[in-house]
Amino acid sequence: MTLNQTAVLDAAIELLDEAGLDELTTRRLADRLGVRVGALYWHYANKQALLDAIAERMLAEASRRLPPVGGWRERVTALAHAHRDSMLAHPDGARIIATTSASGPAASAFRTHLTTMLAAALPPPLADPCADVVTGYVNGFTIEEQARRASVPRVRRDAAFATGLSVVVDGLAAQATA
Repeated sequence: MTLNQTAVLDAAIELLDEAGLDELTTRRLADRLGVRVGALYWHYANKQALLDAIAERMLAEASRRLPPVGGWRERVTALAHAHRDSMLAHPDGARIIATTSASGPAASAFRTHLTTMLAAALPPPLADPCADVVTGYVNGFTIEEQARRASVPRVRRDAAFATGLSVVVDGLAAQATA
Protein backbone atom coordinates (compact mmCIF):
# COMPACT_ATOMS: atom_id res chain seq x y z
CA MET A 1 0.00 0.00 0.00
CA THR A 2 1.23 3.46 -0.88
CA LEU A 3 1.25 5.76 2.09
CA ASN A 4 -0.50 9.03 1.24
CA GLN A 5 -2.94 11.38 2.95
CA THR A 6 -5.97 9.39 1.85
CA ALA A 7 -4.52 6.08 3.07
CA VAL A 8 -3.60 7.61 6.44
CA LEU A 9 -7.03 9.23 6.78
CA ASP A 10 -8.86 6.03 5.83
CA ALA A 11 -6.82 4.00 8.33
CA ALA A 12 -7.40 6.61 11.04
CA ILE A 13 -11.16 6.48 10.49
CA GLU A 14 -11.10 2.66 10.59
CA LEU A 15 -9.17 2.79 13.88
CA LEU A 16 -11.57 5.42 15.24
CA ASP A 17 -14.55 3.23 14.31
CA GLU A 18 -13.01 0.20 15.99
CA ALA A 19 -11.53 1.73 19.13
CA GLY A 20 -12.91 5.25 19.65
CA LEU A 21 -11.20 8.62 19.91
CA ASP A 22 -9.31 7.93 23.14
CA GLU A 23 -7.60 4.92 21.56
CA LEU A 24 -6.81 6.66 18.26
CA THR A 25 -3.13 7.32 18.80
CA THR A 26 -0.47 8.02 16.22
CA ARG A 27 1.47 5.00 17.48
CA ARG A 28 -1.49 2.67 16.95
CA LEU A 29 -2.17 4.24 13.56
CA ALA A 30 1.46 3.82 12.49
CA ASP A 31 1.41 0.17 13.62
CA ARG A 32 -1.76 -0.40 11.60
CA LEU A 33 -0.11 1.08 8.52
CA GLY A 34 3.16 -0.77 9.10
CA VAL A 35 5.23 2.41 9.35
CA ARG A 36 7.02 4.42 12.02
CA VAL A 37 5.15 7.28 13.66
CA GLY A 38 7.36 9.85 11.93
CA ALA A 39 6.09 8.70 8.52
CA LEU A 40 2.61 9.96 9.44
CA TYR A 41 3.93 13.49 9.88
CA TRP A 42 4.78 13.70 6.19
CA HIS A 43 1.03 13.63 5.58
CA TYR A 44 -0.41 15.33 8.67
CA ALA A 45 1.60 17.78 10.76
CA ASN A 46 0.20 16.42 14.04
CA LYS A 47 -2.69 14.48 15.51
CA GLN A 48 -4.92 17.56 15.56
CA ALA A 49 -4.42 18.02 11.82
CA LEU A 50 -5.49 14.40 11.34
CA LEU A 51 -8.58 14.93 13.53
CA ASP A 52 -9.38 18.05 11.51
CA ALA A 53 -9.22 15.94 8.33
CA ILE A 54 -11.63 13.41 9.88
CA ALA A 55 -13.99 16.28 10.73
CA GLU A 56 -13.68 17.57 7.17
CA ARG A 57 -14.70 14.19 5.80
CA MET A 58 -17.72 14.02 8.15
CA LEU A 59 -18.86 17.51 7.14
CA ALA A 60 -18.39 16.70 3.46
CA GLU A 61 -20.62 13.63 3.94
CA ALA A 62 -23.27 15.77 5.64
CA SER A 63 -23.17 18.41 2.88
CA ARG A 64 -23.63 15.76 0.17
CA ARG A 65 -26.99 14.87 1.72
CA LEU A 66 -28.33 18.41 1.42
CA PRO A 67 -31.64 18.38 -0.46
CA PRO A 68 -31.44 20.55 -3.59
CA VAL A 69 -34.93 22.01 -3.20
CA GLY A 70 -37.39 22.89 -0.48
CA GLY A 71 -38.13 25.71 1.89
CA TRP A 72 -35.50 26.98 4.28
CA ARG A 73 -37.04 25.17 7.25
CA GLU A 74 -36.99 21.81 5.49
CA ARG A 75 -33.46 22.33 4.20
CA VAL A 76 -32.07 23.45 7.58
CA THR A 77 -33.77 20.48 9.23
CA ALA A 78 -32.40 18.07 6.61
CA LEU A 79 -28.88 19.47 6.96
CA ALA A 80 -29.06 19.20 10.76
CA HIS A 81 -30.14 15.55 10.50
CA ALA A 82 -27.35 14.85 8.01
CA HIS A 83 -24.85 16.56 10.30
CA ARG A 84 -25.91 14.44 13.27
CA ASP A 85 -25.93 11.24 11.19
CA SER A 86 -22.40 11.90 9.93
CA MET A 87 -21.18 12.29 13.51
CA LEU A 88 -23.09 9.23 14.75
CA ALA A 89 -21.48 7.13 12.01
CA HIS A 90 -18.23 7.27 14.02
CA PRO A 91 -17.63 6.78 17.75
CA ASP A 92 -16.90 10.18 19.26
CA GLY A 93 -17.67 11.86 15.93
CA ALA A 94 -19.31 14.78 17.71
CA ARG A 95 -16.25 15.29 19.93
CA ILE A 96 -14.08 15.42 16.85
CA ILE A 97 -16.32 18.01 15.17
CA ALA A 98 -16.51 20.07 18.37
CA THR A 99 -12.74 20.20 18.76
CA THR A 100 -11.85 21.00 15.16
CA SER A 101 -9.14 23.62 15.18
CA ALA A 102 -9.00 24.51 11.49
CA SER A 103 -11.83 25.10 9.09
CA GLY A 104 -11.10 23.44 5.76
CA PRO A 105 -13.04 23.57 2.51
CA ALA A 106 -15.74 21.08 3.58
CA ALA A 107 -16.35 22.86 6.89
CA SER A 108 -16.49 26.20 5.10
CA ALA A 109 -18.90 24.83 2.49
CA PHE A 110 -21.08 23.30 5.21
CA ARG A 111 -21.20 26.62 7.05
CA THR A 112 -21.93 28.51 3.82
CA HIS A 113 -24.82 26.15 2.96
CA LEU A 114 -26.36 26.64 6.38
CA THR A 115 -25.86 30.41 6.49
CA THR A 116 -27.22 30.83 2.96
CA MET A 117 -30.35 28.84 3.85
CA LEU A 118 -30.90 30.97 6.93
CA ALA A 119 -30.20 34.22 5.06
CA ALA A 120 -33.13 33.42 2.77
CA ALA A 121 -35.50 33.80 5.74
CA LEU A 122 -33.76 35.93 8.35
CA PRO A 123 -32.53 39.52 8.39
CA PRO A 124 -28.88 39.47 7.19
CA PRO A 125 -27.21 40.15 10.55
CA LEU A 126 -29.01 37.15 12.09
CA ALA A 127 -28.01 34.43 9.61
CA ASP A 128 -24.51 33.86 10.97
CA PRO A 129 -25.33 33.74 14.71
CA CYS A 130 -28.39 31.60 13.97
CA ALA A 131 -26.14 29.16 12.10
CA ASP A 132 -24.17 28.93 15.37
CA VAL A 133 -27.40 28.12 17.21
CA VAL A 134 -28.24 25.28 14.81
CA THR A 135 -24.76 23.75 14.84
CA GLY A 136 -24.49 24.25 18.60
CA TYR A 137 -27.72 22.33 19.13
CA VAL A 138 -26.73 19.50 16.79
CA ASN A 139 -23.20 19.20 18.17
CA GLY A 140 -24.29 19.45 21.81
CA PHE A 141 -27.09 16.93 21.46
CA THR A 142 -24.84 14.48 19.65
CA ILE A 143 -21.95 14.86 22.11
CA GLU A 144 -24.35 14.03 24.95
CA GLU A 145 -25.83 11.17 22.95
CA GLN A 146 -22.44 9.62 22.22
CA ALA A 147 -21.21 10.18 25.77
CA ARG A 148 -24.06 8.03 27.07
CA ARG A 149 -22.94 5.34 24.64
CA ALA A 150 -26.45 4.93 23.31
CA SER A 151 -28.03 3.79 26.57
CA VAL A 152 -31.34 5.04 25.17
CA PRO A 153 -32.82 3.23 22.14
CA ARG A 154 -32.10 4.96 18.81
CA VAL A 155 -35.78 5.56 18.06
CA ARG A 156 -36.16 7.55 21.29
CA ARG A 157 -32.96 9.50 20.65
CA ASP A 158 -34.14 10.30 17.12
CA ALA A 159 -37.47 11.55 18.45
CA ALA A 160 -35.80 13.68 21.12
CA PHE A 161 -33.41 15.16 18.56
CA ALA A 162 -36.26 15.95 16.16
CA THR A 163 -38.27 17.61 18.94
CA GLY A 164 -35.36 19.81 20.01
CA LEU A 165 -34.52 20.68 16.41
CA SER A 166 -38.14 21.65 15.82
CA VAL A 167 -37.95 24.03 18.79
CA VAL A 168 -34.77 25.57 17.37
CA VAL A 169 -36.21 25.95 13.86
CA ASP A 170 -39.48 27.38 15.23
CA GLY A 171 -37.43 29.90 17.18
CA LEU A 172 -35.55 30.85 14.01
CA ALA A 173 -38.85 31.23 12.18
CA ALA A 174 -40.05 33.57 14.91
CA GLN A 175 -36.96 35.71 14.28
CA ALA A 176 -37.84 35.81 10.59
CA THR A 177 -41.20 37.39 11.32
CA ALA A 178 -40.00 39.70 14.13
